[in-house]
Amino acid sequence: MPAVLPEDEARHTPDESVDLWNESYYLDWFSPDGSVGGYVRIGFVPSLGGVWYWACLVEEGGSLVTVIDHDVPMPADPRSFEVRHEGLWADHDIPEPLGRMSCNLESFAVRLDDPADVYHGARGERVPFGFELDWETDRAAYQWPPINARYEIPCSVHGHVLVGDRRIEVDGWGQRDHSWGGARDWWGYSWCWSAGRLEDGTRWHTTGALPGMGDFGVGYVLPPGSSEFVESTEVKVQADVGREGLVDRAHLAFEGLELEVTPALWSPVLLEHPDGRRARFPRALARVETPDGRTGLGWIEFNQPPA
Repeated sequence: MPAVLPEDEARHTPDESVDLWNESYYLDWFSPDGSVGGYVRIGFVPSLGGVWYWACLVEEGGSLVTVIDHDVPMPADPRSFEVRHEGLWADHDIPEPLGRMSCNLESFAVRLDDPADVYHGARGERVPFGFELDWETDRAAYQWPPINARYEIPCSVHGHVLVGDRRIEVDGWGQRDHSWGGARDWWGYSWCWSAGRLEDGTRWHTTGALPGMGDFGVGYVLPPGSSEFVESTEVKVQADVGREGLVDRAHLAFEGLELEVTPALWSPVLLEHPDGRRARFPRALARVETPDGRTGLGWIEFNQPPA
């Protein structure tokens, strides 16, 4: 694939002729031991009224802390990443295109003992929640094939998270991606996305389980110490679905790697279309293992449209 262009880090002009036109920036992270993690998504969806903003914290032995706001107004400046709404301020900056992205958040979140409560009103304790985090590129950025305007960047992640009166220092790993254009139809088709890091420094990314496309998918492996991606256009996904649609175990197979995936810490989202359709979007910090005994951590998601 061609190199990612630094100018593509900026926001893009929406195509008003495309319903559900979407532009999103995803950023996730996890500690080296997998005991804590989180993710951020800022999604520009003009046809649905503005910005979808998600941010969360997951912890072993702790409750999900989550911000899910689908009514955030679009920034007045088409170049800006700053968003404001009731109980929410967030700004995002890319001071080093393809090298570093920073995120800052001040908000109120909800604390949920059962992550599946997101699907049933998300009633919980309201807590102050914020962070200052930087995603720094780990070696290289990966340009997707020309089926979609998208790139993925493996990262190291540094900074801190604030929850109530607690301060959590972050020095870990993560992934960020940026996609734009076309229709993101959460209610029309399913998919499985994943990205993470093995203990030996191997990085991976997959997108697969696309309906009607067999084992077609997009994936890469970035071997330890290398900046050359081993690419894949076939991603096999098997998943054992448990209660509330949360996946108990999954198996991913693609060029150069097989992963047994155990989702551990969930942070799902409920997506409601104006016509009343609902899609479930369970996303989890997961532990993985390879057939040769290597272990690792990453995030995995499953879009689950209505039947």
